[in-house]
Amino acid sequence: MPELKDLEDRTLYIIREAYAKFKKPAVLWSTGKDSTTMLWLCRKAFLGKIPFPVIHIDTGYKFRQMYEFRDRIATEWGLDLVVAKNEEAMKEGVGPQNGKFECCTRLKTQALMECLEKNGFDALILAIRRDEHGIRAKERYFSPRDESFKWNYKDQPLEMWDQYQSVTEDRTHTRVHPILHWRELDVWEYFKQENLPVNPMYFAKNGKRYRSLGCEPCTNTIDSNASNIDEIIEELRTTRIAERSGRAQDKEKAFTMQKLRALGYM
Repeated sequence: MPELKDLEDRTLYIIREAYAKFKKPAVLWSTGKDSTTMLWLCRKAFLGKIPFPVIHIDTGYKFRQMYEFRDRIATEWGLDLVVAKNEEAMKEGVGPQNGKFECCTRLKTQALMECLEKNGFDALILAIRRDEHGIRAKERYFSPRDESFKWNYKDQPLEMWDQYQSVTEDRTHTRVHPILHWRELDVWEYFKQENLPVNPMYFAKNGKRYRSLGCEPCTNTIDSNASNIDEIIEELRTTRIAERSGRAQDKEKAFTMQKLRALGYM
């Protein structure tokens, strides 16, 4: 499809630009559809081998199927996998019972912060899309974080057409978002075109499936009979249900999501 080729070309350019501009980049992988697409595109950008580490944030609350998928693909694709955990928070028993904001901050954001500081990564490639959540629509393709790991969404680099400000002076690391311009439908059409491996949780069983994957306590199924990629694509052409409707709604509220992202949340 020519539309997918245009999306792919732009993304490959951004990935290669990040690799050229930063000393030690890494890519974040949740095992979901978007980040698996991102891994595939990173492989394409460098002739089948990702030349930088792949970070998986392990909260201890992921679905069993996500861990199984992670380990299988990491082996098959020869990934340099880094599993990041906030061991201190886990020992304290931090979890959903502390509230979604506290749980996400301690088990995800702080785990990522520690991983970046420990390994010296100066750029983090993420698979977020503008159409996924209103707060993510505020992002830039190259988004710097300050010395406190925070995102200043009120003061971001100017990006016009295909001109990006990839390196700034006042940062500790930069978030790079190569598929910011993709839609959920584009991702699934790309899965079909490229024959990518799919986490089976996305396929319906008994009239239910997962549309967006997160931690088990705060991720729910949606009503669906889409049991293969073609049926998912057809469903997305007509649905009016938000993509993240199956995620914990208190966390998904615009103010809460913006506050989480300002603190460094993915």
